[in-house]
Amino acid sequence: MISQETKQRILDATQIEEVIGDFVSLRKRGGNHIGCCPFHNEKTPSFYVSPSKGIFKCFGCGESGDAVSFLMKHEHYTYPEALRWLAQKYNITIEEEQLSEEQQQRRSERDALFHVSEFAEQFFVDSMMNTELGQAVGLGYYHKRGLSDEIIKRFGLGYSPDEWRAFTDHALKNGYSKEVLEKTGLTIVKEDGKMYDRFRGRVTFPIYSISGRVLGFSCRILSSEKQAAKYVNSPDSDIYNKSNILYGLFQAKNAISRLNKCYLVEGNLDVVSMHQSGVENTVASCGTSLTIEQIRLIKRYTPNVTIVYDSDAAGIKATQRAANLLFQEGMRVRCVLFPDGDDPDSYAQHNGSAALQQYLDEHEENYILYKARITSEQIKRDPIRKSEFIQDIADSIALVQNLIERSEYIQQCSSLFNVSEQSLSSLVAKTINRNRQHPTAGPQNETPADQPVVEQPKVHIAQSDITTAQGTCEAFERHLVDLLMRFGGEVVNWTYRPPDQEEDITKPLSVASIIISTLHSSGLSFENPLYQEVYTLALDALKQGKIISPSQFAASENPDIRELAISSMMQPYEVSDLWQSTKGIYVPDEIHRLPSDLSDTLHHFRLKKVELELAENSQRLKEESDPGQILLLVKRHTELINLKKVIAQKLRMVISGI
Repeated sequence: MISQETKQRILDATQIEEVIGDFVSLRKRGGNHIGCCPFHNEKTPSFYVSPSKGIFKCFGCGESGDAVSFLMKHEHYTYPEALRWLAQKYNITIEEEQLSEEQQQRRSERDALFHVSEFAEQFFVDSMMNTELGQAVGLGYYHKRGLSDEIIKRFGLGYSPDEWRAFTDHALKNGYSKEVLEKTGLTIVKEDGKMYDRFRGRVTFPIYSISGRVLGFSCRILSSEKQAAKYVNSPDSDIYNKSNILYGLFQAKNAISRLNKCYLVEGNLDVVSMHQSGVENTVASCGTSLTIEQIRLIKRYTPNVTIVYDSDAAGIKATQRAANLLFQEGMRVRCVLFPDGDDPDSYAQHNGSAALQQYLDEHEENYILYKARITSEQIKRDPIRKSEFIQDIADSIALVQNLIERSEYIQQCSSLFNVSEQSLSSLVAKTINRNRQHPTAGPQNETPADQPVVEQPKVHIAQSDITTAQGTCEAFERHLVDLLMRFGGEVVNWTYRPPDQEEDITKPLSVASIIISTLHSSGLSFENPLYQEVYTLALDALKQGKIISPSQFAASENPDIRELAISSMMQPYEVSDLWQSTKGIYVPDEIHRLPSDLSDTLHHFRLKKVELELAENSQRLKEESDPGQILLLVKRHTELINLKKVIAQKLRMVISGI
């Protein structure tokens, strides 16, 4: 193992612009270097490299990272391989560190699992290509499904003989232990010690990691035995977890990034058939329903997903579930439904590759608008269910993260259902609030027991309020998170009034402590779960006495936080020195503007939260009939108006109409 001292020497010596310059043509612009992104096709450069920060960022496709991650993504190196490449470039001698006995055992076990999996792949290929039975049964099956030898080779497809111990005996003869064979799931070991192959009489689909290593297998039965499972997959192991892997991603990732779109299908054969038809940006989940982890894998390459599941009842249900998960992760979702009885594989077999591509292009629909259109047709046949269907559409719209998209969906769906935008907006707002109060996935906002909470909208908010108040609130949330990540450790002179005093005091405080204490004392939290997770990390760091720094977030285990941190650190524009040298105009840098920027952002954030609660309170006043509740709402309304005036005065704003 490379020693920590050697790693640090390598990283200290690395000049990111030199490393990336070996693969990308860069030119200097201000303090950065720019070029065309190597991860997607572009004519106008949007790929920025910052030597001072040691990071790169593409503002086109979103790829980002440091020199090591660039090599891992571009050259498909492992982390140690990337370090060794850098060490060779900068003439640094690698000093190995002796692994502990436990580390050596763990490492050798994982290596053994990888090696036996790759050994199994070659055995299955040889069994199909070099035996008479394999050619007749295995290869014959693939040819019957319309697959070419080229595509069979590209996906490593093979055949496992219909014998009890064909692979197990072959592996044991070649030195692989019973324990390793059992851990990969290639061999099943009974309590009495007897062993037999897990995959017998099946065609084999190896499942690759992003870098192309064999992790496991998905194998389809060829016999007509009714009691046998159609597909058998490798069990989870130290190298294989079906919830974290997408079938075909290794072969599809470059096409997904280049085309900025991913087709999501149900089965392995659908993936292979789509690739053969020229639709190479296609993947499938590995024998499981779509998971959040799999969505985040896709999100590394594109935010655009088109679901191409079966058009039967089960397929439509699976499409709806997948779409909801994708929306929760901020993806843009479309769908394609094939005629009854067809899937991508069968459609390509019957109609050819060109017809498949044409069908996908012509029948792709925005998922929510498709759902609304189908639902509106059903409503015409059954008016009694109208409210139920509209609520279902509202539930889907509420999952959309982008506020502009959400507003557009409300407008178009209200027209389809012949209901007012105001009514649909109210349903969406209620669903959003319900989801916040009872989240089913993702980080949850933790609030101290003694902390007052500003209530979020529970009923109707007019559409104008959503697009202005809530939209601006999102913008200030993002800016607060930027300040927290980039300048959390910076100390500024901050004027505030402690709860137990009547006069303001001025005291040097870190930006992180100012943001955290202000939100805590105001009873506020971030609506965006990712921003709230950043807030929680900063809070934990402060409790441990650590200084907040951008590198802390850029090194997060959460890829979304890493992306957010690098995006905050890397700005595409900077003020030219010519303003001061030739025009005599001094533009204050961000550090000098930090106190006023921080103050204004916090006040605006609080103001928008108050406006949202006012909108809710006004609507509740219109709908409430209980006299006691009306008095409470009027009292709260007065408090909110006064609070809005106080915050506006601090911002030197004139508030009209109150």
